[in-house]
Amino acid sequence: MFRELARKKQQLSREECIALLQKERRGVLSVLGDDGYPYGMPMNHYYNEQDGCLYFHCGRQGHRIDALRRCEKASFCVYNEGERAPGEWAFCVKSVIVFGRVGIVEEPTVLREITTALSLKFTQDEEYIRQEIEQYAKKTLLLRLLPENMCGKTVKEA
Repeated sequence: MFRELARKKQQLSREECIALLQKERRGVLSVLGDDGYPYGMPMNHYYNEQDGCLYFHCGRQGHRIDALRRCEKASFCVYNEGERAPGEWAFCVKSVIVFGRVGIVEEPTVLREITTALSLKFTQDEEYIRQEIEQYAKKTLLLRLLPENMCGKTVKEA
């Protein structure tokens, strides 16, 4: 069902894909939007090692939620800033694309745990995180992307 990477030499291992998902703070979540147009939006994310899922928080309404209610299939792409080899002008950029199905997390304890873990990617101020969750948890949704396929690669810009 999912295509294999054409350039196998550029393929990242599963471990490298997971490391990139854990390290990078943002990616682009793409869904099937209005009238069949793709709809991609930048999203903060959290990769949970325990269940292998990706998590996102968002508002309770809007284009993204409408699209996901029509079709739960989505893809999520993350890439790094790239690195230059000594003496090279071109960057080597690593990217990961995850395909899967998105659902809404309803369990309050999971919501609190994951939202806290996601927030810790941006700040270590636990009191601030606690206050934000208390203030906004009822106004937001937590989405879970259950991966069906994950593929990563390194590309040298040239």
